[in-house]
Amino acid sequence: MSIQLPLINRSRHPLPAYQTAGAAGFDLTANIDEAVKLAPLERAIVPTGLYSAIPSGHELQIRPRSGLAAKHGITVLNAPGTIDADYRGELMVILVNLSSQDYTVQDGDRIAQAVLATYVVADITAVDSLDSTSRGSGGLGHTG
Repeated sequence: MSIQLPLINRSRHPLPAYQTAGAAGFDLTANIDEAVKLAPLERAIVPTGLYSAIPSGHELQIRPRSGLAAKHGITVLNAPGTIDADYRGELMVILVNLSSQDYTVQDGDRIAQAVLATYVVADITAVDSLDSTSRGSGGLGHTG
């Protein structure tokens, strides 16, 4: 199944594309005039030069690239980042360096991946109690 995702490309790079037939996400590339140096624990907002009209009922999730995270400790700070359907500004990626080494982002580097996802709008309702379950209020680490 596919759905049209209109993109305006104001970058120097080709439109994003899925790298394999089974890929859930497509790569986003840095569209920068100067390299961005990230010191350990430093973060930066990196532009992509892309603008989108995301279809209603969908969001664009911005996720880390596994290779960039595993090899260099670079990840998306608010992973997954959400770009809402009514946003029309430039797609930007918040990168953070979680390694102990400096890392430099160059123009055209693949910096994140984007996944188009469907969502449901909740009808938020105040109630006095919740139904019970066998789990109850067991949370963080409750199963060992």
